[in-house]
Amino acid sequence: MTAASAPSADLAGASRHHEQRAWYFYDWANSAYVTTVATVLFAPYLTSVAETAACGAGADSCFTDLQVAGVAVSPGSLVFYVVTFATVISAFILPIVGALADRSSHKRHLMAGFAWAGSASAAAMFLVTGSNWQLGAMLLLVGNVCLGASLVVYDAILCEIALPDERDRVSSRGWAMGYLGGGLLLSANLAVVTLHDSLGLDQAMAVRICLVSAALWWALFTIIPYRGVRDRPAVSTEAVPGSIVRQSFGQLWATLTSMRAYPMTLTFLLAYLFFNDGIQTVIVASSTYGEKQLGFETEVLIATILLVQFVAFGGALLFGRIAASYGSKRTISGGLLVWMGVVTTAYFLPREELVPFLAMAVAIGLVLGGTQALSRSFFSQLIPRGREAEYFALYQAGERGTSWLGTLIFGLVHQWTDSYRPAIFALMVFFVVGLALLSRVDVRRGIAEAGNQAPRVV
Repeated sequence: MTAASAPSADLAGASRHHEQRAWYFYDWANSAYVTTVATVLFAPYLTSVAETAACGAGADSCFTDLQVAGVAVSPGSLVFYVVTFATVISAFILPIVGALADRSSHKRHLMAGFAWAGSASAAAMFLVTGSNWQLGAMLLLVGNVCLGASLVVYDAILCEIALPDERDRVSSRGWAMGYLGGGLLLSANLAVVTLHDSLGLDQAMAVRICLVSAALWWALFTIIPYRGVRDRPAVSTEAVPGSIVRQSFGQLWATLTSMRAYPMTLTFLLAYLFFNDGIQTVIVASSTYGEKQLGFETEVLIATILLVQFVAFGGALLFGRIAASYGSKRTISGGLLVWMGVVTTAYFLPREELVPFLAMAVAIGLVLGGTQALSRSFFSQLIPRGREAEYFALYQAGERGTSWLGTLIFGLVHQWTDSYRPAIFALMVFFVVGLALLSRVDVRRGIAEAGNQAPRVV
């Protein structure tokens, strides 16, 4: 292995800042798919298509299962099974993508290639009509896997375009751009779906048009980082004979076997898997909690989702500024304390009281983008030089591999108690364990073990 003596980012200030501004736009680009397609519109649409296939058009209720490879699948569960399958596949594929990216001198091509493949899948969702649920399931699978693969490479590029002192700021601005872009397009698309009659569209056509808009947004704005970020030669790669694929597998094996040499990196990764699972479960469960436990209508929940998106824009920027003074570890720890306050407050929220519910949504927005953005930049400081994409692949794959734990706990506690209040409060354990593990991370030791330059404030 060759040692890297130079800092991981280019020292030419003007050129580096230009690349950073271009890099931000991939968060802006892919957020359209995350919000419009993956989070809000495609799941209920694909469910309705599956119900049509199982029970016929116009059925008031559907109790007939689909047959998938001889296995009975409820139409209402189809989307969740597809997302779970995509998660499992990603956990195996993303580390290979990371190893390939670390050996490549064309990271921006890899990132854009996965992005455009994913956006093509999203655009093809326009063709999902009638009872053609099989096409919809396949396209959702491809889109989710391509999104994860593109993010592995995108996160690794952060280490090439930002000096250690800049990464909290750069990562936070990227996340902020993502929340702003995703929120703007989602607002427009929800208006199209809500006002479809006035626009001369039926609801299904309105949803299909919105899916295409998200695909175009993802594809077109990806051109900005593709054109604005320059390629750099690979560094510190394992000398493995054979093709690039064989070399990638060889480097992945070397990385996995050497990870015990970086205990602080592994400790933070484990902490992140816990507290991020808690964060994701709160987000997933919030609509159900608001509707079933607190009694709010769908319109209120949609407005709340948009409120969280736009507050998260400011929250990500705010956390970046705080980290510049206090360090990312302390700032993330403070964010986790706020998350604990969120789940505690949620337990005591009164039914049909809008102001406390919106106040909690503002609190979620403030810490949502900030904790995620700083986790990305903090992890980048603990990665050995030349292994950025591989470690970010493990970061993404691990996140997907454990993302079912929070929802499982939430579901089990609700089943045992027949109430969503103790179920939401049970998520406290993920933040407590995550914070306890984070407190054990010696930042300076971890940076030194990885052979990196420490930022001014840690």
